[in-house]
Amino acid sequence: MSATPAVTLSGARLAYGDRVLWDGLDLDVAPGEFVAVLGPNGSGKTSLMRVLLGLRALSSGTVTVAGQAPGRANRRIGYIPQQRAIDPGLALRGRDLVGLGWDGHRWGLGLRGVRERRRRVDTALAEVGAEGYAERPVGLLSGGEQQRLRVAQALVGDPAVLLCDEPLLSLDLAHQRAVSELIDTRRRTAGTAVLFVTHEINPILPLVDRVLYLVDGRFRIGAPEQVMTSETLSDLYRTQVEVVRVRGQIHVVGAHGEVCEDFHMHEHLAER
Repeated sequence: MSATPAVTLSGARLAYGDRVLWDGLDLDVAPGEFVAVLGPNGSGKTSLMRVLLGLRALSSGTVTVAGQAPGRANRRIGYIPQQRAIDPGLALRGRDLVGLGWDGHRWGLGLRGVRERRRRVDTALAEVGAEGYAERPVGLLSGGEQQRLRVAQALVGDPAVLLCDEPLLSLDLAHQRAVSELIDTRRRTAGTAVLFVTHEINPILPLVDRVLYLVDGRFRIGAPEQVMTSETLSDLYRTQVEVVRVRGQIHVVGAHGEVCEDFHMHEHLAER
């Protein structure tokens, strides 16, 4: 494994006016490492993705992704968005959607470029097991099939860093597991670093190396067993939080004693 981090944030601060999302964030993500980014709505998870994609500048500090400044010209970055509905009447085929990850920003490929594009797309489709519906209109596919294609679109450029912004949202448990395993397989076989934004860690808990937990301008970084504790979350939220493990899953008991999923806990505590 390379000693050079795939992602580096140093002294990173992001603020919108007087509102500070995070400050003094130092994070090195190694090649092949799987980092989950957790926290309530408004804590800066998606803003972190935007910084790494080059869509939002840091207020201060530095950031590099795959050895470069973030930005659309950095082809070593793959991006998987959350599942969204696609118009059933859209004529775009599965392979066309994947191909946009290779040439969506370029004009004119030439004959050699067309051959390379086809090879790349075929490889990415095979990697996620989507060959069987590659020729079908994307809008007629199931949510799980569409999300597999989005994973393939992110992988077609052979990225060194994979940024995942709630890629499991709206998927059932079976498809959550399938998409998570595709991402995990990629990082293990190709050494791709993964930053995975999610509200709920349980679907990916067995895969995660470290957690970055963001709450109201504060953060903690560490292994899940270090961060997902009653003491750490109580400190971050500044209210009493109990973490309970049931059959290998993490649940949170809020101030009123109810057991709830991470998503609902985030929403409840964010209002305090």
